[in-house]
Amino acid sequence: MTDVIVVGGGIAGLVAARHCAHLGLSVTIYEASDTVGGAVASHEVAGLTLDSGAESFAVRKGTVADFIDGLQLTHEIVAPNPQGAWLYLPPLKTGGAPMSVPLPKTGILGIPGSPLADDVRRAIGSAGAWRAWLDRIKPVLTIGRERSLGDLVEKRMGTKVLERLVEPVAGGVYSARAKDLEIDIVAPGLNGALTTAGSLSGAVLSLRSQAPAGAMVGGLRGGMSKLIDAVRADLAKYNVTIVTGATVTGLTQNVVESESESEDDEATSTWSVTFERDVDVDVDVDAPADTDAEADATLAAPIVETVETRFVIVAAPGAQAISLVQGVSPELAAVADLDWPDPAAVELATLVVNAPALDSHPRGTGVLVAATAPGVSAKALTHVSAKWEWVAAAAGPGRHVIRLSYGRAGEPNLTDALSDEQFQELALHDASLILGVTLSADSVQGFARTSWRNALSPATLGARERVSAVREALEPIRGLELTGAWLSGTGLAAVIPDAVDAAGRIRQASLGL
Repeated sequence: MTDVIVVGGGIAGLVAARHCAHLGLSVTIYEASDTVGGAVASHEVAGLTLDSGAESFAVRKGTVADFIDGLQLTHEIVAPNPQGAWLYLPPLKTGGAPMSVPLPKTGILGIPGSPLADDVRRAIGSAGAWRAWLDRIKPVLTIGRERSLGDLVEKRMGTKVLERLVEPVAGGVYSARAKDLEIDIVAPGLNGALTTAGSLSGAVLSLRSQAPAGAMVGGLRGGMSKLIDAVRADLAKYNVTIVTGATVTGLTQNVVESESESEDDEATSTWSVTFERDVDVDVDVDAPADTDAEADATLAAPIVETVETRFVIVAAPGAQAISLVQGVSPELAAVADLDWPDPAAVELATLVVNAPALDSHPRGTGVLVAATAPGVSAKALTHVSAKWEWVAAAAGPGRHVIRLSYGRAGEPNLTDALSDEQFQELALHDASLILGVTLSADSVQGFARTSWRNALSPATLGARERVSAVREALEPIRGLELTGAWLSGTGLAAVIPDAVDAAGRIRQASLGL
């Protein structure tokens, strides 16, 4: 019997599996797709190996850097180009043209620390800047502990700051509206600093002054997928089994009552894990035509298997994880009825173009797009070869890598109905407008389409209460753990320590603690 089964081979599952294996437990990972890594993945476009999901990590607390160091990859850590991002905005005046301006520098999530600064005025106009400055003189007694980021910004600084500075950041980073984001999750410490400083802009400046110098994010030379390669190699050293193409469909706790009459002896339990996977079955092509063999030489025949284990760590995406564990106990069943947000769906378009006009990086390292900006469907653009020197070196002179993101919270994603050719055409059109450089179809040397779906946002209103309810329902169930971004928060800096903690609790259970 395997000691631990990990359901889900994304970064959370891999980290949890690695930690359990290092503790001396035997581990098997079941992953529904044909590869592990989840959102930390790569693909090849026009001969370049590029990140198809996460491209960086937050450097706060050194959590990820320490993990990378344990994999002996510290020498591959690189900082992005400090040039910074831009905004693509609707015109300030009726009849005007869309605007491209640098994202104000002294801000947090688009909230300006210096409302009257020139870069803020360029983005929201003089009237908007003066309205934002009124935050400085609002009585401290009017300040309450807000939960909604958007509500707080609108009350303190006005609509222009909300719609032209904060909403583009919220949509681009969290795929959510600012009014749906929980302040204490997306901007820890902001509420407290606001009360101390007496203004929102003062709170922003206070938090920025406490931030360590240097880049807020880092990456890996050659792409973040190097992290997955290193983890897989480490798992192999500890004989961790990885089964891909296996969808876990059932989870049952098998309680074994103690035969001892002592009250100190507790019942023990194992777990039955049921999964489905496709297996190619040979078919007799010479069989009579009226049999099932007339269609193809092979058929994908799903088979169902059940295996037993001592412990289970569910590291699947939120919706799947909830569905899987709700039959374990009435308390976990009730988790499914909590007010969960609709799963987010994001689609990425990666373009490799021959465009020397982009050598000057006309829009910095990327652009966040306001939802009301006319003529553009993308919510964000990353000029990958401007952001990362290693990509520029691999691409060569005049070649550029651009990645556009589509899909806004609460709205149908228009790219769902597009063919690959149509999606490429849309991405090229949007990139031309956002970057201010005409990119022709002839300039395209490569295109790739990547979809990320069914992710539950861990940053929307009520997230902390939902997560607390999940953890409370899980606590009395021995030998079962849940982990993943839908519980821990987005980003490797949140996911990795949560997965390690889950594995640590499994270790305690294995020792009978």
